[in-house]
Amino acid sequence: MTGAATAVRLATPADAYVVGGLLFDFNTEFGSPTPSAADFGDRFTTLLARSDVLVVLAEDPATGEATGFGLLTLRPTPYGDGPLAQLEELYVVPTLRDEGIGTALLTRAVAEVEQRGGIEVHINVDEIDADTRRFYERHGFTNIQPGEDYRMLCYLRELT
Repeated sequence: MTGAATAVRLATPADAYVVGGLLFDFNTEFGSPTPSAADFGDRFTTLLARSDVLVVLAEDPATGEATGFGLLTLRPTPYGDGPLAQLEELYVVPTLRDEGIGTALLTRAVAEVEQRGGIEVHINVDEIDADTRRFYERHGFTNIQPGEDYRMLCYLRELT
């Protein structure tokens, strides 16, 4: 599969348990403490009904199987008329990485924020995660924190 063959859409509350399962898989992959997939599904049922939360969901168009997701939260800011978005999570199924799915998810996520009048998208990235940092830099994000004495780096992309 290539990114061009990826269908990316906004998730709805009906997708809550699919997204919850993906987030559980993401946390498990990196050994992070995690609620169960079912608990995440319950939470996403509520979150996906909110106007200040959006999830972009990538699917294989041939099978409809979920291949990744991006979770964003929107919040007001006194620095502009539109919301600021935080990209909380971006995940692609490990066996499908490097096929353009992450790019498709990020592109759709940014477009959705822009459609909502958003002025910035922020993402926090581990300083030592050079591949992820390069991915976001390639997509127009800039590190706004010095690398010294920080474990997490805050990247942002200003939107027009």
